[in-house]
Amino acid sequence: MATRPWVQPQEVRDYTENPKVVSRADDRLKMDILRAESYVVRYTGNSFEDAAKYPDIPESVRLAVILLAEMYAASSVEIDKGSYKSESFDDYSYTLSDTASKQENIDLGPLLDEYAVSITRSAINMNLRKL
Repeated sequence: MATRPWVQPQEVRDYTENPKVVSRADDRLKMDILRAESYVVRYTGNSFEDAAKYPDIPESVRLAVILLAEMYAASSVEIDKGSYKSESFDDYSYTLSDTASKQENIDLGPLLDEYAVSITRSAINMNLRKL
């Protein structure tokens, strides 16, 4: 069984080109990595705890965690710095972050779909009677 965390903060720093993410503290990056790992486990339904099947975490899963951790770190930095754009018109207003469009562009399906576990559901038997 591969132990968590699957990725170290330095790996996120090595991957990113965002200087704000590079300068982020280790404890904050660890939280971003934890969020990313939790997302991967929820998305796939696979905790990768089967030591026979997964002695090490697959590279595509590690890459997905790095991508998500970088995105979480970048969005946290942007939120902290207040880099939001907002617009109002009469009673309608919205706020848009620069990182919001980047978050939508991360496509994790090709990296994670192969490791998704299908959940078998038991049949539901319903007995009805006339009253």
